[in-house]
Amino acid sequence: MIETWRWYGEFDPITLAEVAQTGAAGIVSALHAIPYGEVWPPEAITARKRSIEEAGFVWSVVESLPVHERIKKGEGDLSALFANYRQSMANLAEQGVQTICYNFMPLLDWTRTDLAAPVAGGATCLRFEATHMAAFEIHMLGRQAAEDDYSDEVRVRAAAWYQQATEADRDSLLKSIMAGMPGAFDRYDIPGLRTALAAYDGIDRNDLRANYARFLAEVVPAAEDLGLRLCVHPDDPPRDILGLPRIVSTGDDLEWVLATQDSPANGVTLCSGSLGAHPGNDVPSIAARVADRIHFAHLRNVRKEPDGSFEEAAHLDGDTDMVMLLRVLLREEARRRTEGRADHVIPFRPDHGHHMLTDHDRDFVPGYPLIGRLRGLAELRGVIRGIGHV
Repeated sequence: MIETWRWYGEFDPITLAEVAQTGAAGIVSALHAIPYGEVWPPEAITARKRSIEEAGFVWSVVESLPVHERIKKGEGDLSALFANYRQSMANLAEQGVQTICYNFMPLLDWTRTDLAAPVAGGATCLRFEATHMAAFEIHMLGRQAAEDDYSDEVRVRAAAWYQQATEADRDSLLKSIMAGMPGAFDRYDIPGLRTALAAYDGIDRNDLRANYARFLAEVVPAAEDLGLRLCVHPDDPPRDILGLPRIVSTGDDLEWVLATQDSPANGVTLCSGSLGAHPGNDVPSIAARVADRIHFAHLRNVRKEPDGSFEEAAHLDGDTDMVMLLRVLLREEARRRTEGRADHVIPFRPDHGHHMLTDHDRDFVPGYPLIGRLRGLAELRGVIRGIGHV
């Protein structure tokens, strides 16, 4: 497996010189300053690739080439947006970047309610607290039908939290939920979020699936022609949120994606943290089901709670058997080598990490500190080497 490190370019306080000390060989990056839907210019791709290679790395994976919200909503004439997406793919292929991660989550990317929840020893982690999410949806956003998404116990706790919360508490919750990704994307205040959600009124799971199938039909054949591998990232969290359907949350969902365009170019980013937050998901089992189409892996762990809350655990702790998952991925690599596949090596990155030690002294992208991810990479590296000697 190829060790990689996510780097946010001009938005990242971590330098490539620092990344070099982690031992990672590849960089996972994107052009975050370019608004969604616009073509990634060849000169911008060339400049990003040059900066990565001059630091001694390869640009292993693009994460992400965003899908415009109009495509997700199936809104109006989409021909220009599809053409722009294909052109960006072609421009990346021209520079030798072959793997593109993306997601099809409506409106919001990954969602947490706390960006600095305390963990043992003084570190902090990302957390999704069901009580706080319910308070946000029911009392701050005032979303109709939100109460139906939460248990009586959670609703009672949410009401109590909202009644005693200060304005600063509520602002912090909104900021956490809107944290998303850095770069050219929208952050909403409450009225703005209500307006954005209204644009999805009437779009259910079947509608979103149809819009996704249309997207795949438009881009997968082009990926085949260009020699690219597309790999969808699962929903995070893997559940409907803010009344929006999520359609890439389970093993069945992933198999639907792969069957919709049955091509090696249409693959999966196996994210153990996103899939692991679903109470019904057995992540190593899901990985085995879709193994031949895993083009990229995000390795992290979560610890779930009965009410739907979860927080990010250390990479080898939590609810997912990381050793078993790595065995699945390494077996798949061996199978590909036996078949003589050129893409037999799977790039992976230590996904997220606890903010710990000197991480607290710097302003990192939430979930992407230096020391916490270095710890995760070291632990995963050790497991991989150990499995290789068994």
